[in-house]
Amino acid sequence: MRDGDESDRLIQRYGCDAVVAALEPLVSAERKARIESVLDRRLVGLTVAFENLYDPHNGAAALRSLEGFGLGAAHVIEGRGPFRASPAVTIGCEKWIALHHHADVASARVALLAEGMTLCAAVPGAGASAADLPPLERYALVVGNEHEGLTPDALAACTRRIEIPMYGFTQSFNLSVAVALLIAAMSERRRAALGQDGDLPAEVRAKWRARWYAQSIRGAEKIVERRVSGETQRPVSGVTHSSGKAPISRRY
Repeated sequence: MRDGDESDRLIQRYGCDAVVAALEPLVSAERKARIESVLDRRLVGLTVAFENLYDPHNGAAALRSLEGFGLGAAHVIEGRGPFRASPAVTIGCEKWIALHHHADVASARVALLAEGMTLCAAVPGAGASAADLPPLERYALVVGNEHEGLTPDALAACTRRIEIPMYGFTQSFNLSVAVALLIAAMSERRRAALGQDGDLPAEVRAKWRARWYAQSIRGAEKIVERRVSGETQRPVSGVTHSSGKAPISRRY
């Protein structure tokens, strides 16, 4: 879900409760149960920020891993060009996570710090691993592209650094594999420390439920508009004219 997509605009216009009320009768019981199960296990205290990740296959595979491990959002820093993800690789997973776009490291840092995130760089030779991180802190794992890694600005913005321990002749993993390994370790530690699978605040859960209902129903916007319009135009029982008399019923 890109910032400000159609489902977001629908929620901003009508509110979460109105969107859910309008669409709920059209969502199957199985789909509702699936949505609630995923919401139960969603993590917002862990995210990934990609810097200058221009390979659409790597980006897509990384997003798929994020969603699969239950993360709710990803951030992309597009200093050297737009972030792209191959639909053939994502297989629609981008619908279910929030994708935040930033023009540079500075703006991403401001947004992540506002969410209470500790910025943690993924770099070889860090001398620490995911096992060394305090598990209840909120983390944004900052990752660069395979060829250049993170820029000096991105490294300077991070207060922690971690790497993946390696034991063979190979010195690095494919970027999407590295992201999957790090997120698997970090999310497992966070869930264990929380004592539960997810950490969604109630207001975020309500917003995402409305988003996912809207994304599950074709023509959701028109359905919600008709429902809201019908409620606001519904005649009120016992309405009287300015004369104080009840309206006279006529048959034509």
